[in-house]
Amino acid sequence: MIDKESVREGFQRISKKIDENKERLIELDRQNGDGDLGISMSDGFHAACEFLEKTEEKRLTQLFSQAGNAFNEAAPSSLGTILSFFMKGIAKDLKGKESCSTKEMASAMQAGIQNVMEKAGSKAGEKTILDALVPAVHALESNEDAPWMAAAQAAAEGSEATRQMKAVWGRAAYYGEQSIGILDGGSYVGALIFQALSEGKGERANGKL
Repeated sequence: MIDKESVREGFQRISKKIDENKERLIELDRQNGDGDLGISMSDGFHAACEFLEKTEEKRLTQLFSQAGNAFNEAAPSSLGTILSFFMKGIAKDLKGKESCSTKEMASAMQAGIQNVMEKAGSKAGEKTILDALVPAVHALESNEDAPWMAAAQAAAEGSEATRQMKAVWGRAAYYGEQSIGILDGGSYVGALIFQALSEGKGERANGKL
């Protein structure tokens, strides 16, 4: 079951993974952005982790909602706002719960994706973090044996596929056709998130440990 402690641990794993790839994210962002992606994502997840470490709150709705607030305040960027939308959508779907199953979390993450699409007006196929999140959550919902591992693999493949896409949003969109061939940094963040979560679940390809 997923509860406050596992949420806290999950955010810590993500934060560590982002820090380990901070320079890589900066490098990716410099190709068609301002190069601060690694810094803003690191700051955002540090802030979310700090909130989760200090709070006495146990309700998942409040944990994700307030973690999203802390994240967005520390990472005032377009991707910071989008990830905040994602967390807020998760929070709303888990209302009234102090714990949930993987299936329920997958459903909540789907609600998070829907919140991003509604508020940001974006969708998969536009060279954004959604190109990692959408296939990852679909895999999480549909895989019974090793859902988090499947989600991580789907996110990585979705991120890699952004190389063949033309950017639609943000500074990268100014480059038009020149953005084709470049890996999207936001999608790479999405892949790192699910990689970190998968590594904490102790799954094998043929089933759970």
